[in-house]
Amino acid sequence: MNYVAPPWLPGGNLQTIWPALYARRVVGELPQYRRERWTTRDADFIDVDFLVDGDPPLVSAPTTLLVLFHGLEGSSASHYAHAFADFARAHQMAYAVPHFRGCSGELNLGPRAYHSGDHEEIGWVLQCLRQQHNGPIVAVGVSLGGNALLRWAQEMGAAASAVASAVAAVSSPIDLAAGGHAIGKGFNRLVYTRMFLNTMKPKALRKLVQHPGLFDRDALLQAKDLYAFDNVFTAPVHGFKNTEDYWSRASAKPHLRSIKIPALVVNARNDPFVPASSLPSQHEVGSHVTLWQPAHGGHVGFPHGRPPAHVRAMPQAVGNWLLHHVASATHQGPTHG
Repeated sequence: MNYVAPPWLPGGNLQTIWPALYARRVVGELPQYRRERWTTRDADFIDVDFLVDGDPPLVSAPTTLLVLFHGLEGSSASHYAHAFADFARAHQMAYAVPHFRGCSGELNLGPRAYHSGDHEEIGWVLQCLRQQHNGPIVAVGVSLGGNALLRWAQEMGAAASAVASAVAAVSSPIDLAAGGHAIGKGFNRLVYTRMFLNTMKPKALRKLVQHPGLFDRDALLQAKDLYAFDNVFTAPVHGFKNTEDYWSRASAKPHLRSIKIPALVVNARNDPFVPASSLPSQHEVGSHVTLWQPAHGGHVGFPHGRPPAHVRAMPQAVGNWLLHHVASATHQGPTHG
C-alpha cells in the first residue's frame, strides 16, 4: 500500500481523529442497510446489517460477499464501515456488517459482551453467511475485529478456505499488550481511553443489572484505563484469568504462521494505538500473510486529498487486494460446497 498522508494532516493523531469526524466517506448517498437479527447458539442475539442498493437482497445472489467486522464500540455506521460499503457498491458486491454483541444499539441478553479474541463468534457468523451465500466470501476486520478475524483464520488453518477466499485486518492491535499499554498513556489516555470508557462502562453496568453478581461494580467504576476495565469485566466475563491472560491468549501476532488462506495485515507505523515496534516483520509470519506497514495513516484513518479529505483510499486498496484473491481462487476452482 503506497499511502502518502496529506501534508495538511501531519501526525498519527490528526490522521486518526480527522477522518473519523470530518472526512468524506462515500461517493454520493450514504449506504442503506437491511437488518437481520440472528439467534445465537447460547440463546442470545446479534444484528447483521446488509447493504441495500435498490435491488432485492444481494446476499442471495452468486456474487462476492464482503463481510466487515467492526472495531471496539464500532458499528455499521462507523466511517470505515460506510467507506467499505461504498467500495462494495461500486464493485457490485454484497456487503454485510455483523455487530458484536451490544454494538447494534440494543444491549444483548447473555452474561457476556465481546472481546479481541472472539474467534468463535467470528466463525459462527461466517459459517452462517457461508450457508446463505452462493458466491465467494471475503472478510475484513478493523482494529479489534481484525485481530479476532485473524485469530479465526489461525484456529481454522487450511479449513478456513471452505468458508472464505481471503481475509484482511486493518489497524489491528495484534499484540494486545503493546496496544493496551500504549492507549493507556499520555494523550491516548486523555482522549481515546476516555472516549471508549464513556460507552463501555455504562454498557457493562447495564449488563450487571441483567446479571447481578457478574462482576465487581465498585472496581469497574474505579477503572481509569482499558487494562483495569479488562481486568474487571472483559477478562473474567469471557473466561480469562485476568488482563494479562486475556491479552496473551487473544493476540493474533504469535500465531501468524498458522494462517493458511491469503491474509492481509495493514498497520500504519504512526498508529497511536499500535506501536510500530510491536509490528511483525515478514520473516515472523507465514507465506500466506502479506504485511502492509505504511509510514502514515494513523488508526483506521488513511485520509486522502484536499480538505476535508476522504477515507476511501484504504478500503479501495484493501478491497482490490481481496478481489484479486477471489479471482485467483475462482481460477483455481471452488473451495466450498
